[in-house]
Amino acid sequence: MSIPSGASMNIIIRIQLETNIISLGEIVNVIGDEAGDIIGLDVISSSKTSTVRDITVRVHNNNHGQQVVSAISKLAGVKVVNVSDSTFLLHLGGKIEMKPKVRIKNRDDLSRVYTPGVAAISEAIHADPSKVYSLTMKSNTVAIVTDGTAVLGLGDIGPEAAMPVMEGKAMLFKQLANVDAFPICLDTKDTEEIIRIVKSISPTFGGINLEDIASPRCFEIEQRLKSELNIPVFHDDQHGTAVAIYAGLLNALKIVQKNVKDIKVVINGIGAAGIACTKILLAAGVKNVIGVDRNGAIYRGGSYSNPHWQAYAEMTNPENLQGSLSDVIGEADVFIGVSAPGTLKVEDVQKMATDAIVFAMANPVPEIDPDLASPHVRVMATGRSDYPNQINNVLCFPGIFRGALDCRASEINEAMKLAAAEAIASTVSDEELSESYIIPSVFNNKVVDKIRDAVVKAAVETGVARKIPNSNK
Repeated sequence: MSIPSGASMNIIIRIQLETNIISLGEIVNVIGDEAGDIIGLDVISSSKTSTVRDITVRVHNNNHGQQVVSAISKLAGVKVVNVSDSTFLLHLGGKIEMKPKVRIKNRDDLSRVYTPGVAAISEAIHADPSKVYSLTMKSNTVAIVTDGTAVLGLGDIGPEAAMPVMEGKAMLFKQLANVDAFPICLDTKDTEEIIRIVKSISPTFGGINLEDIASPRCFEIEQRLKSELNIPVFHDDQHGTAVAIYAGLLNALKIVQKNVKDIKVVINGIGAAGIACTKILLAAGVKNVIGVDRNGAIYRGGSYSNPHWQAYAEMTNPENLQGSLSDVIGEADVFIGVSAPGTLKVEDVQKMATDAIVFAMANPVPEIDPDLASPHVRVMATGRSDYPNQINNVLCFPGIFRGALDCRASEINEAMKLAAAEAIASTVSDEELSESYIIPSVFNNKVVDKIRDAVVKAAVETGVARKIPNSNK
């Protein structure tokens, strides 16, 4: 019996054992021989001749789990009934639900929440549309919109397969920032149709979080929606990644004592995230950013099929360097990878400036193995949780939307993103700051409030706030 391909560290093996042939102790010994760690034993049913049990076993990975199950299935008197992955079990029936905020206990309650009393609320909103924010859920509600074309590292897997990811994101919105978010998974890849659908559903929502939409289509969708809607539109794969990276970079630069205006930055992978990273760095004052993609450095005078790269060339690479990543990385202070595994070599890192900073963000396998790079760099960061300095956009979007919703912002602009990055960076105190701790944990309960207040302040200062909320401080 196979284990689901998405197996986590814990598997639940349901077995039926014939009690007159084999004992539970023998099964436990076999699991131990295969280096499995039993963390739970439960009796499901029992009779005079047989017992059905669930055995929860911690395994290293999917292959290890298969070995444990195979060893058990070879025992006489044992039938492996089913193998479950705890991650799959967690997802049964979905991970989110909708609940009312008030209970309907009697006919009077019913008449007020629905008919006839609700008619007065509808009339009030019709007379003054701005009241939709105070009299409905709109002020605290975000649509998480995807077409399923760029999901995690899985690529174009479709809207149905994207649902578990969007549900998880909705959970993070709620748990971390008390924002009600709903997955909207669209069965279309047509740019115009996606724009039309999002515009049509926008009256329900206070903000739109675009997610896992492939490049370059994601650029036009975001820009069009930003210009045609009066609520915040935020493509998290672009801007959430950029904010998190800049937050980590701010603290890394403190450690190496370099000024953001003086550094040379090489960004490998000029897709949605790479372009967004570049824009936030330029807005922060970085003057020398060089973008590198499959065919080498992007430079003025180059011929590019991607229309975004022509514009990119005009705003980057001041020395107009040409060639491969290895050709242009010399004396770079910072490498940011949002590309593919193995694209950065040890020899490339050795060409970088003293006290180099490397952010290798490809997931699950970074652009360079951190163990290989670390001897040659001062600060190393990845997108992985099993190494120090995990750069994760989960740090960003809950607080950014919390702030944008609270001040009823019409957009999320560059000033608000910079403010969010600075707020994240400030969460790490000078006493805590070190080469292995430049970015706070996603579970740090100070992060969302700091981002929220910084985003509100920036929104007010840039004139996009339509409400002045109370401070969380």
